[in-house]
Amino acid sequence: MTLNPPGNKILLHVCCAPCSGAIIEKMVAEGLRPTLFWSNSNICAAEENARRLEVLKPYAAEFGVPVVEDEYDHGKWLEYVQEQLPAGRSLADFPERGERCAACFRFRLLRAARYAAAEGFDCLTTSLASSRWKSLEQVDEAGRQAVAEAAGSAPKPLVYWAQNWRRGGLQPRRNEIIRERNFYNQTFCGCEFSLPKTKDNK
Repeated sequence: MTLNPPGNKILLHVCCAPCSGAIIEKMVAEGLRPTLFWSNSNICAAEENARRLEVLKPYAAEFGVPVVEDEYDHGKWLEYVQEQLPAGRSLADFPERGERCAACFRFRLLRAARYAAAEGFDCLTTSLASSRWKSLEQVDEAGRQAVAEAAGSAPKPLVYWAQNWRRGGLQPRRNEIIRERNFYNQTFCGCEFSLPKTKDNK
């Protein structure tokens, strides 16, 4: 698979090192130098957010790509996502790949799109599209909506680069990198509603 981004100045929203490792490697191998945008206020604990970010930073440094850290504010994420859901429904009411996840993607990618617009990037893409646990359709729709909303403040056209990062050998390479680097590979997406169910957490 040869990459064909709609422009050379690329903002890659990254959700974690395990999901973005193969993407970064592939981009750099093809002569692309993305800027990584860390915006994951869905993560329910500041300590967990910091742990995931600290795994990404040295890996990004090896490839010479910068990491931009967005504000972490889980409370703001909770408020936004709740506002996007039907009245009277709790965030806990929705399954994975449901309406809560779609709203979560919109929150994070809108933050990324606003930064991309303000800084004159050509395109925005996201490592969320690499996870088999996510709906690719939801991710891409959120990306398109985010870019459309942010485009008005852009000094030049901004495009959402809808790329299926599971193809072209990237999925097995993703798993190889996790093993090779001994990455901390979290067992839940990030929000408290995606925590694994246990006897004490049903």
